[in-house]
Amino acid sequence: MDTQTAGRVPVLIAGGSLVGLSASLFLGRLGVPHLLAERHAETSRHPRGRGNNLRTMELFRVARVEDDIRAAASVLADNHGILQADTLTGAEQEWLFREIDPGGGLARFSPSGWCLCSQNDLEPVLLRHARQRGDVRFGTELTGFTVDSEGVDCTLLDRESGAVSTVRADYLVAADGPRSPVRTALGIAQTGRGDLFHNISVTFRAKRLADAVGDRLFIACYLTDPAGAGALLPVDNREQWVFHLPWHPERGETVEDFTDERCIAHIRAAAGIPDLEVEITGRAPWHAAERVAERYSAGRVFLVGDAAHEMPPTGAFGSNTGIQDAHNLAWKLAAVLDGWAGPRLLDTYGPERQPVAVHTAARAAERSAEHKHPGFDATPGGGRQTNVLAVALGYRYAAGALSGAAADDPVIPERFAPDGSVGSRAPHVWLRRGEERLSTLDLFEREPVLLATDPAWRAAAATVAAETGVPLRCHVLGPAPDADLHPEPATGPAAGGVPPAAGSAGGDREGSGPAGHAGAGRPGAAGNVAGGHLAAPVGSAAETAGTARHAGGDVPPTAGAAAGREGSGPAGHAGAGRPGAAGGRLAAPVGSGAETVGGAGGGTPSVGGRPPGAGAVVVGWPEGYGLGAGGAVLVRPDGFVAWRAAGPVADRAGALRAAVREVFALA
Repeated sequence: MDTQTAGRVPVLIAGGSLVGLSASLFLGRLGVPHLLAERHAETSRHPRGRGNNLRTMELFRVARVEDDIRAAASVLADNHGILQADTLTGAEQEWLFREIDPGGGLARFSPSGWCLCSQNDLEPVLLRHARQRGDVRFGTELTGFTVDSEGVDCTLLDRESGAVSTVRADYLVAADGPRSPVRTALGIAQTGRGDLFHNISVTFRAKRLADAVGDRLFIACYLTDPAGAGALLPVDNREQWVFHLPWHPERGETVEDFTDERCIAHIRAAAGIPDLEVEITGRAPWHAAERVAERYSAGRVFLVGDAAHEMPPTGAFGSNTGIQDAHNLAWKLAAVLDGWAGPRLLDTYGPERQPVAVHTAARAAERSAEHKHPGFDATPGGGRQTNVLAVALGYRYAAGALSGAAADDPVIPERFAPDGSVGSRAPHVWLRRGEERLSTLDLFEREPVLLATDPAWRAAAATVAAETGVPLRCHVLGPAPDADLHPEPATGPAAGGVPPAAGSAGGDREGSGPAGHAGAGRPGAAGNVAGGHLAAPVGSAAETAGTARHAGGDVPPTAGAAAGREGSGPAGHAGAGRPGAAGGRLAAPVGSGAETVGGAGGGTPSVGGRPPGAGAVVVGWPEGYGLGAGGAVLVRPDGFVAWRAAGPVADRAGALRAAVREVFALA
């Protein structure tokens, strides 16, 4: 068949699942023309990959799609908690947790909340918005590509008509799943432990099951009876459900062995209802693995999502890490294509994102072992594990598009303690602009932003922007009338702010869990611990060891990625529609008022990494950013701190100019 030349596009995205569609959304909002090619004819039909963490929802908030996603997730908005039982109707019933954030403390750290939105509900929302600003083609497959120093020639197949065309792209983004043909063609090897365990995800209808569930609107129910062991997850709380059965291909089991009759018998045993009417509507295998690509790019080709890393679903880390890959890469592509950053900026994508994936994948695998995930027989390592919030919001870049980062900081800290240091996510602070209320995070999307305590930084920013061509925007924050934005009062014990909220006793304690979140300096107060080692009052020493006691593990994914579809993530790790409500074994009451979070506790101003005298401080401006009077912080379009002057600088323009040139590869 003849091949037609179809022109040129700045970016071609191969793959249109969660990560590919997110990349299209982000690029479109940044004004980057692009083409997305997805081999499947439509979005995912399976209710899988539904845990969207705080950071991902922050990105969707800034991209103006958060409200639509929460609307799509509304059917499960009232589902909370993890139930463990012998059978659904049996005598042994225990809530592993009912509420993650009873005091609403998570709202102190983010303007967004965790969201339980299944992939089959989320992808159409992303697709609708992506098509508003990009050329999105489903039923179109990337079948080959060649790379040279000036671009990438991509061969596309229309799977319905058989027509073949060639598109010349400046850059190729591979979001083509765990078996990534692009990664394979580039010869990029993977590290990690490989396959860890396997499950069969079964979707089914059972109208009478809702009667058995009653008002127990759980995110997931772990069933322990050997005849029906696995996990039950609601899809609509009425008649559509998902069940996960352990699968052991290493013992010779095949997918074909999971017949309708076997699955129905297993589900009836799990429910404890021998005559339950069950209609099997689908089944799919999924494989939990720990793999990370050795390189995230080769020339003008970049890997994102499952093409770059695979990790077990425990903790809902996989798809969230992938969406955040796409966000990191999108602003860098836009900056280079727009001409205000040097091409070497793109070389920072891998050094920033690959270490995050390595540490996150290892954490996910360890959590799967700790929680005795169905089908996973590994023994936990026994070491102290990082809390989930530290993984979701606290990860740091030690090298990359930064100036003055502390190279010895851990990629994922043991506890979540945002401080505005270089390489970390800029902390959330509520601001006022007249009658408008907005988060600091709402300021970061299209251009670099300088947040300053002193109006004198305005002139420095204008000078540097004019000299470098970088579209640098400066905001002066403070109470003075000449400030651009006015921060709301800081919160936390050090500021006499939010009082501590007592967590409900009896929550599951995982590993070295929190000592209690009912008040600062009260070790041993029972916290509502759903797992995950959240720091006991951040900045305090009030942590004690807990005892792991969970037989089921985190919420497993719903039906996995068939035929190379990316996004075989967890089936339920969040409480949709309300900050802090969460599924999956997240952390215990985060920021319940006992925690003090922020930056410097005084001392000599510094430029760059950690502030001096860091200690128990508050969430707010400027303390939460580690700034004193006269200080300023440069934040990248992705909301990560790129450079910081903690106090007055004699030559503001000179210091800022040097930082901008280093960060955006202009030197």
